[in-house]
Amino acid sequence: MAPKAKPKPSATPAVSVEDLFTTLDRHIQRSEYEQAVKVADQVLSVAPGDEDAIRCKIVSLIKADNIDGALSTIVACSKKFPFDFDFFKAYCLYRQNKLDDAMESLKGLEKDSAAMLLESQILFRQGKMDASVDIYQKLQKSKIESLEINLVAGLVSAGRASEVQGMMDAMRVKATSTFELAYNAACALVERNKYSDAEQLLLSARRIGQETLMDENLADDEIEIELAPIAVQLAYVQQLFGNKQEAIASYTDLIKRNLPDESSNAVAINNLIALRGPKDTSDGLRKLDRLIEKSSGDQSFQLVPGLELKLSPKQKEAIYINRMLLLLHSNKIDQARVLADALPQMFPNSVTPILLQAAVFVRENKAGKAEEMLGKYAEKLPADKSKMVMLARAQIAAAAGHPQIASESLSKISDIQHMPATVATLVSLKERAGDIDGASAVLDSAVKYWSNAMTEESKLSVIMQEAAAFKLKHGQKEEASKLFEELVKSHHSIEALVGLIQTAAYTDVEKAETYEKQLKPLPGLKYVDVNALEKTSGAKHVENGPHMGNNEPHETKSKEKAKKKRKRKPRYPKGFDPANPGPAPDPERWLPKRERSSFRPKRKDKRAAQIRGSQGAVAKEAANTGNTKSNQPSNAKGSSSSAAAVQPKPSSKSSRKKSRN
Repeated sequence: MAPKAKPKPSATPAVSVEDLFTTLDRHIQRSEYEQAVKVADQVLSVAPGDEDAIRCKIVSLIKADNIDGALSTIVACSKKFPFDFDFFKAYCLYRQNKLDDAMESLKGLEKDSAAMLLESQILFRQGKMDASVDIYQKLQKSKIESLEINLVAGLVSAGRASEVQGMMDAMRVKATSTFELAYNAACALVERNKYSDAEQLLLSARRIGQETLMDENLADDEIEIELAPIAVQLAYVQQLFGNKQEAIASYTDLIKRNLPDESSNAVAINNLIALRGPKDTSDGLRKLDRLIEKSSGDQSFQLVPGLELKLSPKQKEAIYINRMLLLLHSNKIDQARVLADALPQMFPNSVTPILLQAAVFVRENKAGKAEEMLGKYAEKLPADKSKMVMLARAQIAAAAGHPQIASESLSKISDIQHMPATVATLVSLKERAGDIDGASAVLDSAVKYWSNAMTEESKLSVIMQEAAAFKLKHGQKEEASKLFEELVKSHHSIEALVGLIQTAAYTDVEKAETYEKQLKPLPGLKYVDVNALEKTSGAKHVENGPHMGNNEPHETKSKEKAKKKRKRKPRYPKGFDPANPGPAPDPERWLPKRERSSFRPKRKDKRAAQIRGSQGAVAKEAANTGNTKSNQPSNAKGSSSSAAAVQPKPSSKSSRKKSRN
């Protein structure tokens, strides 16, 4: 009889889509995003084209920091279903730091508050601070949480810290409403050089943050991580106050704790290196190398992944610049050249990378290349940005002995052209280059500028005095006389009056005599016979004597002092009769005998060393002495030293014997 077939197990009852969505909502409310993704996949296995399930899956993946999974889901679903996931795609690209692609995904979307907020964040990370702030200001009417925090951060980064207080007043928010806002407002005060107010606000931010985070039941370690930026900023304020040791101690303590907040650690390392300067360059390079990684196979650099997304472009540039300077101080020119070539592409809107490239050329003794590169780069820049480049070019050219190029570079900086320091430098450079007419033209231009300038602190008298002295030095006596005369009439300068008399004596003696009467007579000098003065041999040079002025009071004092001096009788030894002094003592009496001129060393008796008899005979005393010495025990060291001391010279007979052999 055949066995009976076993009954098939009954299939598990299918879970309804409604129940799955209920479970999905529960996981999302509990922030269990990984479980939410699994439940969303179950929904999609039952209903593959459910748009809500796809959205829940994408959001859960983003919340779980699985950006790659969220982006791949968006790409796969966009091919199958006609759903619009461009906003989620833009956000994922923004999280991956693909900012241009993220901005492209936002172009076709409706400009609602979410899209505008994301666009402002992308612009902020791209370094376009003004555009980011404009969008934030448009969103002020919309009720977006923590909008004022981002707006203050944008204003500070855009260099508009002076607008922060007015903005907060318009939005009716206090700086101490949250610890994040207090921190950003303190950063604005630092930018405005109000360091004491910034320090007080940072201390308030730390206290508010501790209270807020403790209410949220965060652990002490988590609170310390959240408040790490405030600690770094407090150390930076101490650095600005000039409390160098306190700032170094704070930075070092933060670095040793190695907090998971990578951006705060990076800022502390960078500021510590900036404080120490070129001291201990190897330690500074070792610290910075942990923050920077070089891509294999090319010359591109980037920060470690955690920092690349968190630091602003300005902070990134500061880190690379410090590394570049440390390489130059360490004479690692090859590595410095590689980094200098990469920086202009990394920070195209900054002038500093070009200056660093020029510094590398200078260290390689290629000043000509540095001058050429800076000159070409300055031509592409507007006048306000080319100032620093032309100053650097002028400095390099002056140090390299190229005064013509240096003066040409300085002449292109219009806003400092007529300042006394610039005028003096230009005149000196043109004089070194042999361009006397050009130097005179610079002085004439400066005199004309300050004559027409309507400023309280006019530099006209200084410029005219130097211009007149320069023209007098180079033989332009008439022009110098005019400048001196104008100075005397307008400023009543004694120096100009003296210069005018000296200059007019060459061209117009009557004018010189007329102005000479305005000079005050010297005290004690009543009359000078010029003819008798010309017949004299001139003044004698006196060592350490006065260089100029009236000598009469000095001579009178010296005579009085000479009269007051009295001669004292010499004191003789007891029993000494100066009338019968006797023979003079030996002047060498205090010297050792061997150093006196009368010393004669004792001569050795050469006859004692002569040995008479047949060839090979030995004196008995010498033989006995040799036997006696051979029988005396001594150590090796002592015997060798004594042998070197008493070894006699070879006799003439033995020398002749050697010559015969």
